[in-house]
Amino acid sequence: MVRFGITGFGLHAVKRLMPGFARAKKCSVIALSRRNMVAALESAAAYKIPHAFDSVAKLAASPEVDAVLVTTPNSLHLADVLAAIEGGKHVLCEKPMAMNAEECRQMVEAARKRGVLLGVAHVFRFNHSVLRFREMVAEGEIGRPIFARSEFSFLANPEHPRKWLYDSAVAGAGPIFDIGVHCIDALRFILNDEVVRVSASAQSDERSGDVESAATLTLKFSKGAIGTVLVSYRADYRTPLEIIGEAGVLSADNALNVEHPIEILLRRGEKTETGTVSNQSVYAQQVDAFSEAIEGKSRFPIPGEEGWQNQEILDAAMRSLRSNKTEAVPLVGR
Repeated sequence: MVRFGITGFGLHAVKRLMPGFARAKKCSVIALSRRNMVAALESAAAYKIPHAFDSVAKLAASPEVDAVLVTTPNSLHLADVLAAIEGGKHVLCEKPMAMNAEECRQMVEAARKRGVLLGVAHVFRFNHSVLRFREMVAEGEIGRPIFARSEFSFLANPEHPRKWLYDSAVAGAGPIFDIGVHCIDALRFILNDEVVRVSASAQSDERSGDVESAATLTLKFSKGAIGTVLVSYRADYRTPLEIIGEAGVLSADNALNVEHPIEILLRRGEKTETGTVSNQSVYAQQVDAFSEAIEGKSRFPIPGEEGWQNQEILDAAMRSLRSNKTEAVPLVGR
C-alpha cells in the first residue's frame, strides 16, 4: 500500500482527490501539508489523516510518506516538486505542470538524478470516454483524422475558491493554462500525435485581471490533423469533444465530465452508433496507476516528459498571443 502526502490541501483535494483515494485499492493518504499549520491540522482532523505539516519539505522528510501529490497553485509547483524530490519522494504533480517549459525541464532532470518517479496528473487520460475515442481512432473507425475539437468552459466567478486564477504571477495564464492544457493533452493522446505549431487568440474583460477570460487555440499536428481548443471562464460547465475523419465523426457532448454518464456517437454516412461510458472512477485509477508504477508493476502513462511537452505547447500559445503569429512547438526528448 503506497502512502501519499498531499500538498496544498484545498478545493481540489476535497472535491476530487479524497473521494478518489476512498475508492483506490493500492494507496491511501497518510499526510498533508498547508502553509498554515492551524489549517493543516483542521484538514487532517476533518479527513482523519494522521500527519499534518506546514511545508512540503517537512512532509517530504517524513518516513511515513512514499509519494507526494502536489496540488498547490501553479507558481509553487517547481519549488514543491523539487522539495519533494530532494526528500527522496516520488511525485505526482497537478496540471499545468509548471509556469513554463524551463521549470518542467528542471523537475524532470531532478527526478532523473534522484532516481524517483515524476508523473503529471492529467487525469482525463484515464477517462473511459477519452480511451474509447483513442481506440476508435486507432482502429480506423473514422478514417484519417482531419479535424479535432476540444472545448472546456466553466464559470469562474469572483467568489470562486481558487481566487488566484486571475493572477498571472500565480496562475501563469487564465483558462489556457487551467483547462486548455486538459484539452491539449486529450487531443494529443487521442490522435497519438504531436503538436508542431500553435496559433492563439484570446480576450479578457473587467473581471479577468491580467489573464484572459476566454481563448481559442489552433493546433497543427505532425500527421496533418488540425485541432481547435476553445476555453472560457465565462460559460457554464461543458466539455464537448469531436474528431472528424475522412470516413466518419466521433463526438460526445460532455466527454471530459467525471460525474455523469457520457454518450459517444459514431456517425458514418447516414448510420449512427452510440455507446455510453462512465468516468466516475478516474481519480482512483490515476493514483492506483501511479502506485503500481512506484512498485515496479507497470509504467505510469503520464511521466514528467508528457507534462513538459504540454507546457511547450502552452508556452507557444502564449508567444502567439504576443506575436499574433503561428509559433513552432519544440519536441521534448524522451
